[in-house]
Amino acid sequence: MAAKLMHAVQYDKYGGGAAGLKHVEVPVPSPKKDEILLKLEATSINPVDWKIQKGILRPIFPRRFPFIPCTDVAGEVVEVGPGVKNFQTGDKVVAHLSHPIGGGLAEFAVAKESLTVARPPEVSAAEGSTLPIAGLTAHQALTQSAGIKLDGNGKQANILVTAASGGVGHFAVQLAKLGNTHVTATCGARNAEFVKSLGADEVLDYRTPEGASLKSPSGRKYDAVIHCATGIPWSTFEPNLSENGKVIDITPNATAMMTFALKKLTFSKKQLVPLIVTVKAENLDYLVKLLKEGKLKAAIDSKHPLSKAEDAWAKSIDGHATGKIVVEP
Repeated sequence: MAAKLMHAVQYDKYGGGAAGLKHVEVPVPSPKKDEILLKLEATSINPVDWKIQKGILRPIFPRRFPFIPCTDVAGEVVEVGPGVKNFQTGDKVVAHLSHPIGGGLAEFAVAKESLTVARPPEVSAAEGSTLPIAGLTAHQALTQSAGIKLDGNGKQANILVTAASGGVGHFAVQLAKLGNTHVTATCGARNAEFVKSLGADEVLDYRTPEGASLKSPSGRKYDAVIHCATGIPWSTFEPNLSENGKVIDITPNATAMMTFALKKLTFSKKQLVPLIVTVKAENLDYLVKLLKEGKLKAAIDSKHPLSKAEDAWAKSIDGHATGKIVVEP
């Protein structure tokens, strides 16, 4: 395969937004040991993809320029590298490509076997591609950071999900409702019915005074906040938390890290918990099975051809997508 060329979208320096993306022809990559080559059918965009382009993770990511961004993909196995045991050509899969390597905005990409799971026929490529970062962030925030048991057997908990109509938020609402939880969610007025349809018990319009204060309409205090929005200070959360309440911040900035440290140092019962997702194949497989069984829905805001990837990029940067934005080669 390596001699063949493929269409890909890349950038060659920090900054530039959608205008900084370039359409190129590059060699199809070859799988090394424990890797598989995928013919991509769908790639979803995460905010971290364009944040890396902006340079917020320099000098760590990207490892080198030019760089083909995006990590969350679904496709078909077309070649397996040495040592691959669980996949063969023709298999349909969902995979997470590593952030240092990227490769998702292309016709083909190489994935590690360890970060790849089978995709059943009931789950479309577009749906599968939405899961790795967004789905696993919601899953990890709820199960590990908030201690929610998704089989419904845990003790009753009150959960707040901010930006509940977005990529992580819409998964967080649904997964929380698999547990024994009461979910309050924030979103814009246009998405209120959508968020209710996901299972939210109470919905706050973040643009209203009540929504901005984050107060539960039924007067509940939150045991955990899955914080998917930005720009909300700790002082807004604190009065709404239960005695041992936690704010799990999925996009922690310097201020959040200061709050995290301060709460630890002062032995506060109320904590801010920064979350950096860890991608694990067994958790990804669990989410794929939930999609197959209809217990989880992947909301797709829009689909864009690879030839118009910059439109998808711009839409993600704009920040008002309902669910996930998908690019299809």
